[in-house]
Amino acid sequence: MAITLLRVDERLIHGQVTVGWGSRLRPTVYVVVDDDLVSSDWERELMELGAPPEVPVEFVSVSEARPRIGEWQGSDARVVILTRDLDHMARLARGRLLAGEEVNLGGLHHAPGRTEALPYLFLTVRDRELIVELGEEGTRVSARDLPTSSPKTAQEILR
Repeated sequence: MAITLLRVDERLIHGQVTVGWGSRLRPTVYVVVDDDLVSSDWERELMELGAPPEVPVEFVSVSEARPRIGEWQGSDARVVILTRDLDHMARLARGRLLAGEEVNLGGLHHAPGRTEALPYLFLTVRDRELIVELGEEGTRVSARDLPTSSPKTAQEILR
């Protein structure tokens, strides 16, 4: 089944991901791509607590993840790939590594310098540029907090 979800969500592993998306997609592995988490034992342990005990969680940097994209795409596993921000996802996608895949924007919350695109999606100017970049790299970008919500296209998000 391969990569079942590519999601940008600053909370990474939490209820919307494990219950909302997980109950529908039934992932067999969560892959968190985050350069900072790789070196933080306590943060990794905290994230693992949010995942169902039967589903392993892998933590990898962008440089470790890029060579594995083909492996995950061709896998029999149901892989959910999560990044905390658009920067990590864009770096993962560069060179058209994720061409043809869909990137889900699921939760970037209010913070200084961010403006509301959707109630659960607040973007900086740089985030908007990265959404355009992801599209140029051949990915489809949509926003949807839960699988039961209607997806919003990149064009709708960037209005």
